[in-house]
Amino acid sequence: MPKPPSIAFQRIRAEVIRLVGLVPEGKFTTYGSIAVHMNVMARHVAFVMSRLTEEESERLPWHRVVGADARISPKMDAELARVQRERLEKEGMKVNERGFILDDEAHFHVVGVQRDIRWSEGGD
Repeated sequence: MPKPPSIAFQRIRAEVIRLVGLVPEGKFTTYGSIAVHMNVMARHVAFVMSRLTEEESERLPWHRVVGADARISPKMDAELARVQRERLEKEGMKVNERGFILDDEAHFHVVGVQRDIRWSEGGD
């Protein structure tokens, strides 16, 4: 039987989902931008994003989160990358043939200063 997620992971996951939901239409952000705001590593954000439930994937604008170089991940499943590209382009963003978003002004930085959060059971 798999070990249940830690309280810290549950809190990180909830905050990632909350922040992804704040990215406005026609804008994008990066795993790193979210991570800096949360005081975690970008790979933590990517891990959460890669494990969204089907319901979360339908509800959240996950397609607005890309790599540090404003690029759709080349490691992503090809079909999922195609969906991400289509959704970004539908919102007016220009994406080149290699998956780079060409609209620098569309980079949305999560509002607020870097948070000093303790994600463990000790609290905020």
